[in-house]
Amino acid sequence: MKSNLSYVQPSVTSPWGTYLSQVDRVLPYLGDLARWSETLKRPKRALIVDVPIEMDDGRIAHFEGYRVQHNLSRGPGKGGVRFHPEVTLEEVMALSAWMTVKCAAVNLPYGGAKGGIRVDPKLLSQKELEKVTRRYTSEIGVIIGPQQDIPAPDVNTNAQIMAWMMDTYSMNTGATATGVVTGKPIHLGGSLGRVKATGHGVFVTGREAARRIGLDLKGARVAVQGFGNVGSIAAELLAEAGARIVAVQDHTGTIYNAHGLDLTQLIPHAKQNGVAGFRGGDRIGDEDFWDLKTDILIPAALEGQITASRAQRIQARLVLEGANGPTVPEADDILASRGVLVVPDVICNAGGVTVSYFEWVQDFSSFFWDEDEINQRLDRIMVNALNQIWDTADKHRITLRTATFAVACERILTARQERGLYP
Repeated sequence: MKSNLSYVQPSVTSPWGTYLSQVDRVLPYLGDLARWSETLKRPKRALIVDVPIEMDDGRIAHFEGYRVQHNLSRGPGKGGVRFHPEVTLEEVMALSAWMTVKCAAVNLPYGGAKGGIRVDPKLLSQKELEKVTRRYTSEIGVIIGPQQDIPAPDVNTNAQIMAWMMDTYSMNTGATATGVVTGKPIHLGGSLGRVKATGHGVFVTGREAARRIGLDLKGARVAVQGFGNVGSIAAELLAEAGARIVAVQDHTGTIYNAHGLDLTQLIPHAKQNGVAGFRGGDRIGDEDFWDLKTDILIPAALEGQITASRAQRIQARLVLEGANGPTVPEADDILASRGVLVVPDVICNAGGVTVSYFEWVQDFSSFFWDEDEINQRLDRIMVNALNQIWDTADKHRITLRTATFAVACERILTARQERGLYP
């Protein structure tokens, strides 16, 4: 995979390589706007920072941190911060680019951004975790802000970490700035419905997609990879709609029950221990997960999970991408040729950023909505966006992923063209 950038060397299946391939596929549908397409292949700004802290035992430890702003043509940057030992600049670049597309796909007034620290938070004490978060926030403080770039939770980050980020930024600027991050605790300007928003969006798009292909959710067999906030909430809502959650995989292992797993017991168990050891299902091999006969598959873990070989084995009719970038390009083609419908990440998991937008708006107005109003607004935005994408897919006879990129990239590049180049 050739890149025009000197500082990354992507492969065909790496995150940035996957993203570049997705952009190339949409170029024929952009018309005259294609002359601006190189904009999509270069992040506007990439910041690498050193994050030094004093550990509890007195040692000085250094962690590598990133914040990438991919495109700001449509508004301030928006995107999560992940704490993971395998985070790389390339991964954060790809995640920021997918955020650009995602925000445009649901027509939010944001550009895409993303952040990360190469750290395993499970190896840190609570005090060390706070130090890492605050130092990282101070280091990237030069490019974030309520009107510049608004971080949010992602892998291994949560409302507490957002509270530390908000407080650190506020202390450094001398004024409380609740709008600098989203996904905060309710008492600090957080929004009702934010915790469940991404999983809720996966459910809403899944419900609409199932209706369109004639798949009845009642009795539908569902397999979920990744059982954190996104996977567990999506599973819970699908189960409430009558589906059977027959398999769940996380970093501890894979469990299966053909009659359906009891989520009322599994979810609290998984929060404490991971899914391994849960007595309501049988332990199966992690690779066997991809051979299960199901109706709906939800990859909600990390990117690059659906490879070409796994795509040949998947037996589901519908794939709902709760994670970012879980399917490599070759696997996309294989699933399409086999008649498996993929609802892509850039629309499927956009519920999180949509309710983050609601939180940001509420923070500026200091007027907060109840959860019913938030869920109604979320459903309306997600359904309308999916309908427009589906119409585009039908018109050009393309996949939902390419159609999402077509809708989103037209908005992004129209904004770029109308703004022009400065100076």
